[in-house]
Amino acid sequence: METPGTRAKARLGQGRSLREQIPRTSHAEWTPQRDRDPLAMLETAAQGRLPHLVPLRNSRMVESPFTFFRGSAVIMAADLAKTPVSGLRVQACGDAHCLNFGGFATPERNLIFDVNDFDETLPGPWEWDVKRLATSMVLAARQLGCKKRESATAAVAARTAYRERMRELAFMPALDVFYQKLDATKILDAARSTAVRHRRGRIADDAATTSVRAAVEKLTEIVDGKRRFIDDPPLLVHSSATERSGFDVEEILAAYAQTLNPDVRVLFDRYELIDHAIKVVGVGSVGTRCAIALMSADDNDSMILQIKEAGPSVLEPHVGKSAFDNHGERVVRGQRLMQSASDALLGWASSGRHDFYVRQFKDMKASAKLDGADIYQLREYARYCAYALASGHARSGEDDAIAGYIGKSDTFDRAIVIFALNYADQAQADHAQFVAAIGTGKVEAA
Repeated sequence: METPGTRAKARLGQGRSLREQIPRTSHAEWTPQRDRDPLAMLETAAQGRLPHLVPLRNSRMVESPFTFFRGSAVIMAADLAKTPVSGLRVQACGDAHCLNFGGFATPERNLIFDVNDFDETLPGPWEWDVKRLATSMVLAARQLGCKKRESATAAVAARTAYRERMRELAFMPALDVFYQKLDATKILDAARSTAVRHRRGRIADDAATTSVRAAVEKLTEIVDGKRRFIDDPPLLVHSSATERSGFDVEEILAAYAQTLNPDVRVLFDRYELIDHAIKVVGVGSVGTRCAIALMSADDNDSMILQIKEAGPSVLEPHVGKSAFDNHGERVVRGQRLMQSASDALLGWASSGRHDFYVRQFKDMKASAKLDGADIYQLREYARYCAYALASGHARSGEDDAIAGYIGKSDTFDRAIVIFALNYADQAQADHAQFVAAIGTGKVEAA
């Protein structure tokens, strides 16, 4: 470990002094407000979405407390705004649940592991991301049938790894912090779990099958000599739907091209738009204006770009508005700051009254498959999620102060675990209320 310089020592001390104002034990607190109404918050969040897709979003969220949690970042953001914070701010993910991490390709075509969803990113309290990650690990463990004690150990693994990783980063030179990457293949090689190490080849194969070519083969067909998307309503609906949904793909791509670096723009200009369609993705994103665009440079040279609507972050009502007028730019700027490497084709645009960001679709992406995992695998996965989150937060420049606040002991760890267990109970209660509302017809589900 490097010896901290004068500035780092001062910042570590500044972080320690914050404990007097906000004790680390205070982060265990969770008491719901009397006027708390999760269904009303979800209804507000659905405003502005495509009405015919909202019931589909609800049907995905009703599946389990964990899927409900994934789709209800707006609820937790409002709840976290009532909890203690140290006052140290980072570029926050805003939705750091455990399935928003995964493997993907760098521009050099190496497979790395990092945070991979930034729809809600905004400068805000670092504690909020940590609490959301820890709670998601508890809910994921419960979904796998783990006992209460085992569920707690998943949150412990995340919290401990975040503390240890942040302390490592605090003692590193700033350039080293900026260049930190988690090599996905090395993670698998070093895994403590034999089962995880045995999955190394399969995960590499999964990444290969989510390549650009594989996505083109899976989602398109040749019709009258031209390649086009295969309709699969309501998940994949052909291009006329985009016009009815209030955005113009050609207009978006023209504006998006202006946001690319000049060298990448040369690459993009070799491709032309062949087809486009509405594509439903995820849980929380269902109902937003999302499309895919088929681009071709030659007969056997195609790629797919994903166009996703970007609205205000769920954090905005609680931490203030973004510095960027276009929410697509907010997402892209936040992603570039938090990630160790980002898609070279990442950019933004607007169309009508809506903002968007654009990225490659299925470019060697490998997401976690938790079904069938045991608690040992889940704990190991939690550690790497926490490593990635700490690295993303550290790039904001507050790593030494955060490390000073957290300290070497497990005081903060215990507080976060208590919070995570209690908030997981709250998420389960909210899910039960949501299921009951669907049963009475108050909430519509497809």
